[in-house]
Amino acid sequence: MSEIIRVKPTHDGTYTVYRGAHVLVSGLTRAQAESYEASLVQIERKDRSIH
Repeated sequence: MSEIIRVKPTHDGTYTVYRGAHVLVSGLTRAQAESYEASLVQIERKDRSIH
């Protein structure tokens, strides 16, 4: 089972994308972080449909 992917704001006004407790990328605008999150979700869905 996949770990939850989530976007959280940081103290400096940027956003960080997490998978479970691991930071995947930080320092993004909200739009960039949400786009990155959506692309990861789409990749995971494709991967699950193959297996």
